[in-house]
Amino acid sequence: MHYNCLIVDDEKELADATCEYFEMFDVKCHTVYSAGDCLDFLDTNSVDVLLLDINLGDGSGFNVCKTIRETSDIPIIFISARQSDDDILIALNIGGDDYVKKPYSLSVLLAKVKVTLKRVENIRLSLESKESDETAPDDAISVDGATMKINVCGKSIALKAKEFKLFNYLYNKKNTIVTKDELLINVWGDTFFSDGTLNVHIRRLREKIEEDPNNPKYIKTIWGTGYILEL
Repeated sequence: MHYNCLIVDDEKELADATCEYFEMFDVKCHTVYSAGDCLDFLDTNSVDVLLLDINLGDGSGFNVCKTIRETSDIPIIFISARQSDDDILIALNIGGDDYVKKPYSLSVLLAKVKVTLKRVENIRLSLESKESDETAPDDAISVDGATMKINVCGKSIALKAKEFKLFNYLYNKKNTIVTKDELLINVWGDTFFSDGTLNVHIRRLREKIEEDPNNPKYIKTIWGTGYILEL
């Protein structure tokens, strides 16, 4: 199943009330009340945005965020009664997109969610509008923006949204060294994300397209600088 929003909060009454309010404004929403249920739900369902509390009965929202960020770029908005700047900085540094303090205004929270949903939709439409017949000079790799797939030597490979955006940027700059800062700015939007985030996505791309990820033919590291897609 696909949902616009998943609320993860052990305050059941607040989570249910927020979900009911969102549904009134055509935001398809679901609630879970623990870290484990959140990860189980995401294994079998897709969502556009996640509202995530920090203090959960069976774990920490911080750990949930870190786990999700290993495989997904889903927007995460933290909702928490914790007020300190340190908590906010941790939430943003580990991959959170926003932080809303409790008690929150339902109308303001809905507005933030709708803005995020609009951004997600714009990214999807942008990817779909890209040319699907861009072909490398040696025909080894072609890019299909409509389906977020690439073709490597006749093999079709599906990529996640952020993986595709990263690969497509390297593809458009093929045979040119691209710095890490340039990738963080143009793929993630700023340099706030760590090198680790970029390195994880590069590794996943190599695992999907390279015959030997440890000795890449296409995506090569330029030590101390960045990467180059050689075609």
